[in-house]
Amino acid sequence: MEFPIPESLKIEHAELHAELVDATTAGGRVGEAAKEVARRLHPHFVREEEFALPPLSLLGALATGKLAPGMTDVLALTDRLEAELSGMLGEHKEIVAALGDLVAAVKAENMPKYTVFAQKLVLHARTEEEVLYPAAILVGHYVKRVLGR
Repeated sequence: MEFPIPESLKIEHAELHAELVDATTAGGRVGEAAKEVARRLHPHFVREEEFALPPLSLLGALATGKLAPGMTDVLALTDRLEAELSGMLGEHKEIVAALGDLVAAVKAENMPKYTVFAQKLVLHARTEEEVLYPAAILVGHYVKRVLGR
């Protein structure tokens, strides 16, 4: 069974990526700091899109009691997320630290538009930590319990 990432999350990732690309072209300290954020963020986004976000596609169906045997395929993803969760959270800390360096560069070079980007990305990480990752893990627990695997 396929588990497409919810469209709203795909759009948010794309928008954050586009803003980061813009920051990397700013030049100076801002551009260099943004490149470091990109270096840390890109592999993290790839991993999220590979196994952390796709289980969320089942939330609507599970919330309304719609079950299908193929849903057990999601367990490979949710089990991987559980196994790699501490690493994912560690990556968030590294990304947030790099964003702190970006904000310092932004202040030094008076480019405030990138401060808003940094704030949005920090909030995005918090949302993943507080809501999205736990929800994805719960999808796995629920599927195991209800579909008996």
